[in-house]
Amino acid sequence: MKKPTFFLVCLILFAFISIEVSAQKIIFVHPVEIDEVLVNPGIGFMTFQRFNGDNLNEGIGWTEGFPIKYQDFDGNLENKDHPMTSIAYFRVYWRFMEPEKGKYMWTKIDSALITAHERNQTLILRIAPYGSSENSDVPDWYRKIVGERDEWLPDGKGWRVDAEAPEYAMNFGGFISELGKRYDGHPDLEAIDLSIVGYWGEGRGSGILSQRTREALVNAYTDNFKKTPLIMLLTDEKTNKYGLSQANVGWRIDCLGDLGFWAKEQNGWTHMYNYYPQGIINFGMKDAWKKAPVSLEICGTFLRWKEKEGYNKDDVKYIFDQSLNWHISSFNAKSSPVPEEWEDLVDDWLKKMGYRFVLRNFSYPEFISPNEKLSFTSWWENKGVAPCYKNFLLAIRLVKEGRTELFLTDANINKWLPGDNIFDDAIFLPADMPAGDYNIQIGIIDPQSHKPKVKLAIEGKDADGWYTLGKIKVK
Repeated sequence: MKKPTFFLVCLILFAFISIEVSAQKIIFVHPVEIDEVLVNPGIGFMTFQRFNGDNLNEGIGWTEGFPIKYQDFDGNLENKDHPMTSIAYFRVYWRFMEPEKGKYMWTKIDSALITAHERNQTLILRIAPYGSSENSDVPDWYRKIVGERDEWLPDGKGWRVDAEAPEYAMNFGGFISELGKRYDGHPDLEAIDLSIVGYWGEGRGSGILSQRTREALVNAYTDNFKKTPLIMLLTDEKTNKYGLSQANVGWRIDCLGDLGFWAKEQNGWTHMYNYYPQGIINFGMKDAWKKAPVSLEICGTFLRWKEKEGYNKDDVKYIFDQSLNWHISSFNAKSSPVPEEWEDLVDDWLKKMGYRFVLRNFSYPEFISPNEKLSFTSWWENKGVAPCYKNFLLAIRLVKEGRTELFLTDANINKWLPGDNIFDDAIFLPADMPAGDYNIQIGIIDPQSHKPKVKLAIEGKDADGWYTLGKIKVK
């Protein structure tokens, strides 16, 4: 009998290798999409001067600008007649934050941040320079510096003090600088609402500021908030474009839904038809949403829409749809109840507001060995209208009894714009990985705690927030 030739031996070895390789299957997973409203970080409705679990405002009015009056809390985070939220908004006048020159009432902000954290929320903060009433003036010590002249604007309304006086940028801007030094990057601070002039900090008259004053006031924010996102009011071309030149700023408006509140007195002019669509484009904010959030505030309240303005469901849907065209991430309803007949519209709106991630396909090998590379592919759809602006991490976890191994990927979910997004990568298993059958899980996690933070619009979430995709064998 002849001995096998070298060629034949190689052929036999190659056949064995081919059999082993062909036995390795690729598992394809197509998660089942869900249709429920998801409460996720940085998006959706927010509470205003209140927190999850508090009573809402009664009637068509609201409160703002004054220190929070904390309500008794019974442990129930639900908001009656109002969606659950991940954001609380605190707006307070300068006079309450610096009652004496250089004396800062940081405890007011500290308490709001702590309470928000306890209620599963983060905080958006605006320090407004002044309001329109006597008890919302600039700080008394600053009033003594500038004198009694009031309502300084060409039309006699809108400014409590002259913003062109050098003391204004020095003192109000100085307070904002100190605010940034203390709170920039705080994990429970969602965003800073950039406010420079005008009643309630709404920016009236910002367009007539000198460039020197405009830059000094905007720089107080952009120089001192490098980590916490900034959101600017949609005010005027000069101010908004200058803000964009200094940082990735988002934008906000304070009268979403004005289809004719004051049209009779203003020759038919409305915010929704004659200001917002034009301002977004003319002020350079059309693409700002790709890098920073859009946060909108209701005009009046929902009850005013219904009882005083007479809006019907078609009007409300038009307003909601328009906000989606503007890539809204969050909404301030002023802690006012949602009329029952509009709840379905609100739910549909919430399913599109901000980001909404659906994992469409995930593939991975049937088995893997320690110290080898586990390659995977993933196809995601963002069914919302904006990206996620937070620096969360996409992670994969292998779990079996007695062993959990976490792998961080370098996926940049901030780049997952609306529509399809592909992320294919590989992870290396540790050399000491025990053999066995593991659940392969996925999650979008906090970079510090490594706990899941983002709910996905798919089935399979466990009690800890991870999504199990299937089994993988470590050999």
